[in-house]
Amino acid sequence: MTNLKGRSFLTLLDFSTEEIEYLLELAALLKQKKRQGTAHRLCEGKNAALIFEKTSTRTRCSFEVAAADLGMYTTYLDPVSSQLGKKESVADTARVLGRMYDAIEYRGFGQERVEALARYSEVPVWNGLTNEYHPTQVLADMLTMREHFGSLKGRTLVFMGDARYNMAASLMIGCAKLGVNFKVAAPKAYFPPRELSEKCRGLASETASQISFHEDTQSAVKGADVIYTDVWVSMGEDESVWEKRIKDLKPYQVTREVMALAGPQCRFMHCLPSFHDLNTGIGQEIYKKFGLTCMEVTDEVFESEQSIVFDEAENRMHTIKAVMAATMGFPEGALNIQEA
Repeated sequence: MTNLKGRSFLTLLDFSTEEIEYLLELAALLKQKKRQGTAHRLCEGKNAALIFEKTSTRTRCSFEVAAADLGMYTTYLDPVSSQLGKKESVADTARVLGRMYDAIEYRGFGQERVEALARYSEVPVWNGLTNEYHPTQVLADMLTMREHFGSLKGRTLVFMGDARYNMAASLMIGCAKLGVNFKVAAPKAYFPPRELSEKCRGLASETASQISFHEDTQSAVKGADVIYTDVWVSMGEDESVWEKRIKDLKPYQVTREVMALAGPQCRFMHCLPSFHDLNTGIGQEIYKKFGLTCMEVTDEVFESEQSIVFDEAENRMHTIKAVMAATMGFPEGALNIQEA
């Protein structure tokens, strides 16, 4: 049995292919248990601090429900409920929380903050999102792909849009580790950082997958199993970037025509939230300023049968639960991983 007890979950770069596959198997089994209504309180009586310097719907709900299912208690610390980095250093906060809690989740800004929490707290720390990485999302993405296609190895995922930041970076790492071909369709200025790209190409060579970057959408998406996109402006970025971002990325919007180029086997994925209609405050603002009724994906694609975004969103909970259980440790024999 793979043993991850006591490990922090900060980036998929820290985990082997076998360890990631174990987490996916464990998530599938825990999902099955929940669907069956079978109790799986593997971390009974444990306590976790959930630090959210950036707010979230899916991440917070996933951690809180997963913890409750596992028999854990949580304390939610929002951006104004903690002195982290303000009146108290990250290191000091880590040492305090490590004395009170069995684990810590962090969602916020630079990767150095979650790394410091892990270094000083001496308990498992889970990365709920940083500027550089979003590993729990990618576990959910990979579980969703496995459910829809039966296997991962040899599949092709195309990321369309701004590939410079955490989402594309983590997808590239996950794909390279699991043998999934990874492509980017974007302007050259929006390709992932070169150093990480080269590192992932090295990882991909070990799993016989391919990593490539394309400015031409047609050549990138043809035959793709998954087309993936994200919002064009990330949380915390200034509103002034919208005009240039729209101009640069509008040609890489996921449309019905793009999905048709990929083929009927292709599925659409998005980490959410998505600006696919005018039913949000930001959507209304963009419509008034730029006349767009949707941004990174059209509503007809988002609402189509090819869209599996809500399967993906649900799987955040199951994969986060697997990370929590595995890193907290649970009694040997409590679960049979072969059941999944």
